[in-house]
Amino acid sequence: MSKLKAAIIGCGSISKHRHLPEYAGNSEVEIVALCDRVMSRAEAMQGVYGGRVYTDYEELLSNEAVDLVSVCLPNYLHAPVSIAALNSGAHVLCEKPMATTTEEAEAMIEAAEKNGKQLMIAHNQRFVRSHQQAKELIEQGAIGKVYSFKTIFGHGGPEGWSVDGKDSWFFKKDEAVLGAMGDLGVHKADLLRYVLGEEFTHVSAMVETNAKEAITVDDNAICLLKTESGVIGTLTASWAYRANEDNSTIIYGEKGELRLEDDPTYSLMAAYTDGSRVNYELGKIQSNEEGKQTSTGVIDHFVEAVRTNTKPLIDGEEGKKSLNMILAAIESSEKGHTIQL
Repeated sequence: MSKLKAAIIGCGSISKHRHLPEYAGNSEVEIVALCDRVMSRAEAMQGVYGGRVYTDYEELLSNEAVDLVSVCLPNYLHAPVSIAALNSGAHVLCEKPMATTTEEAEAMIEAAEKNGKQLMIAHNQRFVRSHQQAKELIEQGAIGKVYSFKTIFGHGGPEGWSVDGKDSWFFKKDEAVLGAMGDLGVHKADLLRYVLGEEFTHVSAMVETNAKEAITVDDNAICLLKTESGVIGTLTASWAYRANEDNSTIIYGEKGELRLEDDPTYSLMAAYTDGSRVNYELGKIQSNEEGKQTSTGVIDHFVEAVRTNTKPLIDGEEGKKSLNMILAAIESSEKGHTIQL
């Protein structure tokens, strides 16, 4: 079986730490092209992974016959570059948030359908073992009816992670459009939809820029959410957690509670109303800290979906639903009232 030819558009930190090493680690893939508007970045990755180098994605797409394209660019470019790649005949894995508006997301979905190609959004929280185990326990009725939840994704901000540091596109409204909500909040919106197995109907939020100076996007948000069955809870996304990262989720039900990524040793802790407890050691969640990079499972899932021509776990429709929750939260904060999805 011939290898799938992959191109990575955008050679910043997410490519360096996630996409490129995971493609390189997949025996069914060959990295054939790299693109970044800063030539030296693409060349640095070429030195490790090979492939031809480009500074113009349109030139890459016209010159190379690629099967897979990873779009690892500032948020405002996700939709146009993904659509161009789909139209060129490639399957696309796009970083989150998939787009900056619902209309952009729908155009991406339409391009994938028109060209008969897979579109996957890189929401890696669905592949975390503790999250998958929690979903199974809820489906099995282990904690009975779910009443409430709280989920948090907070750290000191992308300046310690982004290749451009404090000058990163993450902080610029015209390139990022969405701040901590697009960086972290959308991950948790997607996680809640996945773990709880239902959609959200109401969003109320306070979204602020109060932790960082000279940035033009949000950096601190707290959202109140309600599902179609009436489960209520909170989602926090923050670049203001400077001392320690928090990536925890707690789910409260009639028969017990589940604590996900809330303990350094046990990635899932279940406590039941009958007094019993079960602690699970399921490996560490992905972290942005140097030296803690492990495989996300995203690339392998994407490759398998393309190989078998099956819908990926997070296709365009799934990505759009999670994006819409974040857009509704920002609208709620701006208008000062609850938004019905």
